[in-house]
Amino acid sequence: MNMQALVVEFRIKPDHVEAFAAAIIHNARASRDTEPGCRQFDVCRDPADASLFFLYELYDDEAAVQAHLKSAHFLAMNEATASWVEKKTVWRYARVDP
Repeated sequence: MNMQALVVEFRIKPDHVEAFAAAIIHNARASRDTEPGCRQFDVCRDPADASLFFLYELYDDEAAVQAHLKSAHFLAMNEATASWVEKKTVWRYARVDP
């Protein structure tokens, strides 16, 4: 198995921080609950800066990542929140251990 890790950082516009928090948590739970290839989806937030979010996602393989990116819950969240995002950075890694 070639597990894939996604690390995503969001800087959210101040007027949309709480709405984004609710949307991204809903997306994370839907991913964990309905996507067989999603092993972990952590939503983290900077305690000193409420507008900065950090996601750690772990998938079985590239096919599972692609299934996530095509899922109805991801597409709906992505469309609904696009204008709220000031900056988004995505890093992709192959999990090495364990």
